[in-house]
Amino acid sequence: QVHLVESGGGLVQAGGTLRLSCLASRSIFSINVMGWYRQTPGKQRELVAAVTSDGRTNYADSVKGRFTISRDNAKNTVYLQMNSLKPEDTAVYYCNSRSDRYGTDWGQGTQVTVSS
Repeated sequence: QVHLVESGGGLVQAGGTLRLSCLASRSIFSINVMGWYRQTPGKQRELVAAVTSDGRTNYADSVKGRFTISRDNAKNTVYLQMNSLKPEDTAVYYCNSRSDRYGTDWGQGTQVTVSS
């Protein structure tokens, strides 16, 4: 199991920036995929961005060009840099890890609120 702790959420005005961090309890060097998901009330959790162990990235169409995911294996941390935020980005953001060794784990989530 991998324990994940998110931080960096908060309230920001439209057009602003936030950087989310996800600290893992184990080395993320061998974790196949680290990702960020988000969820709003009444909707399914959706993928925002993911990064593989070899650095390949994948983004939801709605965030391409605005969000950047990165991983720092030395710090066991994954980041989500969010620029040009929009009110529709408001959600609870969850960190996710998927690996052959440890399976799938989720963080507790961090609230991001973008005001218009």
